[in-house]
Amino acid sequence: MARLKEATLSDSTIDSSDDDDVETFQNNFDDNTFNLNNYNPNRRSSDYEVNRSSLSESNRLSFNSDADNPLSDPESIKDHQSESNQQNSESTSSEEESNSSQQQSASRKRTDTVTFYKYGHPTKVVHKRTPDVADKPVSHKRFPSGSDSEEVQPKRSKYDDLARPAQKEAQNLDKAKAMMEKMGYKEGRGLGKHDQGRVAPVELSKQRGRRGLGLTLPGLEPADLTWDSTLEVVSVEEKPNWLTGGHLPALQINELQSWKQTGPRNLNIEEFTDFCDPNILSSILTKKSIFDSLDGEELRRARTRSNPFETIGKGMFLNRAAMKMANMDRVFDFMFTSPQTQAGDPMVGKDELLYFADVCAGPGGFSEYVLWRKKWRAKGFGFTLKGENDFKLENFFSGPCESFEPFYGVKDDGDVFDPANIESLMHFVMDNTQQIGVHFMMADGGFSVDGQENIQELLSKQLYLCQFLVALCIVRTGGHFVCKLFDIFSPFSVGLVYLMYRAFEQVCIHKPNTSRPANSERYIICKWKRDDCEPTRQYLFNLNKELCRLRLNSKDDITLCVAMEELTQDEVFYNYIVESNNVLGERQVVNLVKVAAFCRDMNLLETKQAEIRRLCLTYWNIPDVARRIDRTTPEELANRRLPNWTDLGSGSNLLSESQLENAVKSVFDWHCVPIANHENIFFFLSVGRNKVFRLAKGNKYWTKAETSSLELSPGTLVFGELVQEYQGEGKSQLKKTAFHIIDAISLGEENVSQLHYTERLKICKLFAESHYKSTRMDMCRIRVKHAYYLEEINRLFQGLTVYVMKGGTHELLLKIDGFSFQPKGVMFIKATKEPWMRHLSRSHKTCYYARPGSASLFDKDRPAEACAPAVDCIQRRLIWKWENGVGIHQEPAREGVLHKDQLVNFTLAKLGRR
Repeated sequence: MARLKEATLSDSTIDSSDDDDVETFQNNFDDNTFNLNNYNPNRRSSDYEVNRSSLSESNRLSFNSDADNPLSDPESIKDHQSESNQQNSESTSSEEESNSSQQQSASRKRTDTVTFYKYGHPTKVVHKRTPDVADKPVSHKRFPSGSDSEEVQPKRSKYDDLARPAQKEAQNLDKAKAMMEKMGYKEGRGLGKHDQGRVAPVELSKQRGRRGLGLTLPGLEPADLTWDSTLEVVSVEEKPNWLTGGHLPALQINELQSWKQTGPRNLNIEEFTDFCDPNILSSILTKKSIFDSLDGEELRRARTRSNPFETIGKGMFLNRAAMKMANMDRVFDFMFTSPQTQAGDPMVGKDELLYFADVCAGPGGFSEYVLWRKKWRAKGFGFTLKGENDFKLENFFSGPCESFEPFYGVKDDGDVFDPANIESLMHFVMDNTQQIGVHFMMADGGFSVDGQENIQELLSKQLYLCQFLVALCIVRTGGHFVCKLFDIFSPFSVGLVYLMYRAFEQVCIHKPNTSRPANSERYIICKWKRDDCEPTRQYLFNLNKELCRLRLNSKDDITLCVAMEELTQDEVFYNYIVESNNVLGERQVVNLVKVAAFCRDMNLLETKQAEIRRLCLTYWNIPDVARRIDRTTPEELANRRLPNWTDLGSGSNLLSESQLENAVKSVFDWHCVPIANHENIFFFLSVGRNKVFRLAKGNKYWTKAETSSLELSPGTLVFGELVQEYQGEGKSQLKKTAFHIIDAISLGEENVSQLHYTERLKICKLFAESHYKSTRMDMCRIRVKHAYYLEEINRLFQGLTVYVMKGGTHELLLKIDGFSFQPKGVMFIKATKEPWMRHLSRSHKTCYYARPGSASLFDKDRPAEACAPAVDCIQRRLIWKWENGVGIHQEPAREGVLHKDQLVNFTLAKLGRR
């Protein structure tokens, strides 16, 4: 006898082709009967008469050889049948009379029973068949619950009528028919003398792409169709649905740890129906499977033609991800690029940078959008895998990348699963944000799942977890978080969403218009991080370490991160997740049907694409321009930023006290800036990255800067110098080139030239902070000169310190904010525009502005017309060179040279302290 196949009560199908290998008989049903006709793949196991979850390994029905099979011996068969009949004789005799009518009805149907043995007793798997199909073998087809017929037509759903056969209009062929009849044609007969011509019309070719001739794919057969769009969701303005959890108490680590459950790894997505409608999940999987055999290019063409939002594309950005971020930023009231507190106040102050992080997001589309929107005023930190998926900063054509710093963790590979990398990323971000964290974090992680699209969620569970974990590590209190998800059907994924629900004030599951409607992609948006979520961070960190351990060589997995009771007892959360899954799932099914229809009919078109593109870009405040490289030359940029740059003056040298007396009417109008070399101070202009140029001597042309390690945002025009900075003394002294800004015309695309000089320097410091990259020690550091008030000139002299240089010489260095350089002079800059003058009010102990015929105004009310523009400040600057005789090294005065003591005494006299 042939070897029997292994089977259990949980088997979804039984093939009756093996009927020859077992004894069959008719009998009444007992408790061990499992009826195939009552099997429904969408029902839970607890719905059946036999509770499959309660069966142990000893219940497995498996015969590996004839020796193991108690039915392999004919005598054994008879013995077992006799024994079974004796055991059931008493019970069956009492039921015969009461059920005689039912037995007569059942006798009109043929019943095949496959007998297996469990605990030495026969267990029957029964399949009923009607008389007209009695001789047909049992197929592998799954049957709806309660069906008595093998050939069950699938129930049509509301999605099946969305793509209908096209109704062709009847063509007027009367004239052609009359002409043919004149030539002897008779309807129903072929052309020719002997009627040998073809009778049937030549069919239109329905060949698709490079398919084999005559090949048709089930569910994708070519047809002429019309599409019904009534179930589609197409709206330019999207309405997010928030879930509020900020009122709930903080989670504790002991409670969190008690929720964790481990068990065998389960990749059967169809079993996860606790948080969705099983029919919707089944429809998603079924509609997806239609495309399994379809050529990728055909699928892309159909998807492109069917998606109303497809032509939005990437626009002027690096990729479509940038446009997704633009879409979500607008839908959520610009909560990322212009975040607000719960009180409605701006989260980012006037003199602050917007800090953000972009995790698992190479090549960087999200960041390019944020940098385009905020320019250099946003400081970004990136973390992603090195290699082909790395950030492509050189392709940031729309957003300046100079204020974006990639980081790859202590392992230098960008692996977000590695706990050591996560810890190092947290320290890196905190060290660069004054231990506060970023205002918001974006995460867009994913990986190829070719051939396993249906279980993408299950394969991405650790990626979900790690992205959530990093957000809790680096987002500041009150900050925001957005992360890409796929399906969230499994309890593990739902549990992660629940933890975010308890860690932030509000969360939202949203699928933006720019996310293709036929895929499973969606985003979780978390608003206002709570200050009591540290236990959740620790819990997720420990879960990730355990997942890393289980990934190595274990078949076990973490099946729950939050107890099912917790997920289901919170009705608000539970209903939100179920509704989200059902709404997005139905939307996906509709669009999968639409893509299939567009595959079947190549003439179908989505006519609203152009109009929707225009409306969306307008609504999102995105210019409808093509992506292009900015090829602006230095001269063209200089003409826009600094007209008449060829006529700029070079300032004057300060040589005597009388000259000082003529130039300085009020010491409160002037600032003193220490400089390294007055001959190497130039205008510097950037067209992006390290393409920085300086104005050559004589102001005739722009030449490349002496260092290629200096990076400035495109459009920047500043006045400054390249300086040698020193660290340490003696033989261990280090020297490095830095760029010191003295004044600025424009910083990036922002014109600051009309602000007061002190305000310009504040913004320059912010600019330098945004360009600082702690991991790029090879780059030229940008600093801003410290401008002393002239009345405080003594502070400059007191800051001079003697250092032992590497060569053994002794030099005076000026140390400011942790760096030292060797000053060789002072630049005097007048910040007040004539006829205004700045004076000190002795009664109020504060300065005020005054001019003839006008009321005085205090500093806080400084009029804009009293502020000297940057060009005026630079052209009227005074240079005091520190040559022999200035008294810096305690040397005596020399004729024709302004001495230090003369400058101090002049200042004291102006202040009335002499």
